[in-house]
Amino acid sequence: MEVLDKAVQKSIGLEMYEIISRLFPICRSITGNGVRETLEILKEYIPLTINEVPTGTEVFDWTVPKEWNITDAFIKDPSGQKIVDFKNCNLHVLNYSLPINRIISLQELTPHLFSLPEHPDWIPYKTSYYNENWGFCISHNQLLSLEEGDYEVFIESTLKQGSLTFGEYFIQGDIDDEVLISCHICHPSLANDNLSGISIAVTLANWLSKMNTKFSYRFLFIPGTIGSITWLSLNKDKVSKIKYGLVTTLLGDPGSFTYKRSRAGSAEINKIVEFVLKEQNADYNVIDFFPYGYDERQYCSPGFNLPVGCLMRTPHGQYKEYHTSADNLQLVTPDKLEESYHVIGNILKVIESNKKYVNTKPFCEPQLGKRGLYKSINGKQNEMAMLWVLNQSDGEHSLLDIAVKSGIPFEIIRQVADTLKSYDLLIEKGV
Repeated sequence: MEVLDKAVQKSIGLEMYEIISRLFPICRSITGNGVRETLEILKEYIPLTINEVPTGTEVFDWTVPKEWNITDAFIKDPSGQKIVDFKNCNLHVLNYSLPINRIISLQELTPHLFSLPEHPDWIPYKTSYYNENWGFCISHNQLLSLEEGDYEVFIESTLKQGSLTFGEYFIQGDIDDEVLISCHICHPSLANDNLSGISIAVTLANWLSKMNTKFSYRFLFIPGTIGSITWLSLNKDKVSKIKYGLVTTLLGDPGSFTYKRSRAGSAEINKIVEFVLKEQNADYNVIDFFPYGYDERQYCSPGFNLPVGCLMRTPHGQYKEYHTSADNLQLVTPDKLEESYHVIGNILKVIESNKKYVNTKPFCEPQLGKRGLYKSINGKQNEMAMLWVLNQSDGEHSLLDIAVKSGIPFEIIRQVADTLKSYDLLIEKGV
């Protein structure tokens, strides 16, 4: 794979930010036209396949829900003034709200209002996917300012038979073994959760589509939880091919990186991600798997136990703007998107390049001078890399293992291995 050109990274960061800006106004949910509109925009960047799964489809212990769509919603105060308007902020409506058109008292309205007392100027993001209800989300300061009287509440929505929509993009590599990149597309106007993950995933897919890759790559753009459950239910025959996987989310905020390991802690994806974060001197934290969070908990459920981790910056619930109107276009920045893209790109480079070799001259060191190898390898570190690769290439140690043990950058180990292979001193295991 080509090395990611850092000189190009700033423009890539801006491009991803522009994708987020385009998608930010759309009201998305786990089903509905907002998801379709989002996927149609992503099709401008990569040739997504868009799938529709009918309401009522049984997917393991779940059922694909009714489809929800909304066109308008507002609250008018006793004077007739519109004080809450869905068209100004789609977070104002409890996601999956039933339709309503009534005049009600403040006492009757209050149980259907949601606010954040700890952040009185922000609007919370709330949902009611599987419990039919209606409601509005407002700032706590606005809630406190409401006066007694009758209020007009109006939600123009539908909840009926339809389908669950998701996007999929598959890139065939030299082998059928797959790398899975998954992101959720169900949140409305939240920039870090989830648009940062979407923008990075689609940009990585676009980059990989221009490469000749060893592994095949599968990108999933799915509604959270029910989307991964649905895909897994419909594709049980494909999951055995998944050898590495990442859920991408929360990748545009200013926090340091957090990597959540897969359920199988010994999975190679965990070792690769941790190595890349350390090698790049990134500020990062690694946490063990736990059965809560994003779609990694479905991929890592005991029936599948796939090698899928979750890469993010500040974890969900640990930054104050999480699931509020403050998770906006000011929270994410092109430079943090760029950095996240660069990290994942280098993770994929290690996946592609990490091989096991067998030394063809295993009895003592081969004489390198007579082959001119010391002249072709410049620098003491490169000479040491050559000795490490030759010594450890017994068919059991990968290039990543050698880089970790030697402390020499992976890219130097890879380049040295290529050179030694060209001199017939290494053969790739299994080839």
